Amino acid sequence: MKGTIAIQKDLTPVRDYLAGKGYHVESINLDEQQSASKLRNYDAIVLSGENSDFLGYEEARTKAVVINASGLTPEEVAGKIEAGG
Repeated sequence: MKGTIAIQKDLTPVRDYLAGKGYHVESINLDEQQSASKLRNYDAIVLSGENSDFLGYEEARTKAVVINASGLTPEEVAGKIEAGG
């Protein structure tokens, strides 16, 4: 089984692509406070570029790979997940 991926809600094409590749994908809403303990349950967190300030803060609090999907195709995002970031 492939890992569990958190995807920002507005990244529907990426979510659909990863689900089709066998990942367990859950949408997250960064407008709501996400607890570090919940984020630790994910193998990767995929965000749009508008949340770049979130990246450094949460990377320090979770071991999940954090990927900025801005300008990337769903295939490129999957490649980054498979490469570990």
